[in-house]
Amino acid sequence: MSPYIVVNPVSASSLYLDHAATTPVSEAAKQAMMEGLDRWANPSSPHAAGRAARAALEDARARIKAALGWSGTVIFTSGASEAISIALTRVKAENIVTSPVEHDAVLRVTKGAQRLGTDENGLVHDVVAGALHAIQHVNNETGVIQPIPQLMKRIREAGGLLFCDCAQSAGKIDLPVSGDDRPDMVAISACKFGGAPGVGALLVRDLTLLHPSGGQEQGYRGGTENLPGVLAMAAALEESRDWMGEALRLRILLDSAIIAGGGEIVAGDAPRIPTIASYRMPGKAARAQLIQFDMAGIAVSAGSACSSGTLKTSPVLKAMGWDDKAADEVVRVSFGRGTSEDDVRRFIAQWRKIAGLTA
Repeated sequence: MSPYIVVNPVSASSLYLDHAATTPVSEAAKQAMMEGLDRWANPSSPHAAGRAARAALEDARARIKAALGWSGTVIFTSGASEAISIALTRVKAENIVTSPVEHDAVLRVTKGAQRLGTDENGLVHDVVAGALHAIQHVNNETGVIQPIPQLMKRIREAGGLLFCDCAQSAGKIDLPVSGDDRPDMVAISACKFGGAPGVGALLVRDLTLLHPSGGQEQGYRGGTENLPGVLAMAAALEESRDWMGEALRLRILLDSAIIAGGGEIVAGDAPRIPTIASYRMPGKAARAQLIQFDMAGIAVSAGSACSSGTLKTSPVLKAMGWDDKAADEVVRVSFGRGTSEDDVRRFIAQWRKIAGLTA
């Protein structure tokens, strides 16, 4: 048997607190995806079966726009990373600037771009005249919420554009897409809010902002559309978000326990989404923490799931002014729809044990 194959990795005693990486597919999304698998025809085919698949795809597109409050175009992609790549490599803009606390998918395609100034919480405070700004709505490591409407107003006054990575906020909190001060482009990923992995979307205010590439999606993204995944994404976005209030209560409970145990909350004074928090355990490397949490059946992470396999010092924390030693003692905890108070208390007990405190 391959050493990389794990049989039954999730058991009844496992505790999953890494929902910012990928959260379980919801029951509504599973059902929608199964129905989509029965619509096996290519939506671009001209025959009756293809037309039926196209009708289902366009109905899902309209439902996604309604669920997000978006009035522009929706381009389906394989996820947020592809949406980011399309937006930032094909935009008709001479100058692209980003914040230094962006997801690695943004930083990879904007090497050499100017990085905007941020404060100790990672909040952006600079804008550049005439530039396309790439700024997250919610940081994937710290949960910090950027003041997008206020930044958008300043960017508009400076004659600029805004691309907003909303992978961590879509399906959980309202997106900053209403009114005149809305982003020009937005990326979302279904696997972050209960849809299936491998599908996402780029929301575009005006398609003339992009150079077309040919193929499907009005010529802006080639490849057969993932109809089952799109139907699952629509169903997941339409589900109730009433669990977010409970997530906030649990996050506050966890914050208090970390402080009481001598830990530190990353950007604890900033506005944060209820589902994501990062914590420092002084004197204990994140690598050692992850191993001990995993041995206890608790899944958490350090940094971004898309780049944390190397366990390098988080560029997000470094941009916020953290030194290497302190940054290397931080782990991320992220909640999902089913996270309970018992789950949080179990994590707290294990955190105290790893920290050398009484359980």
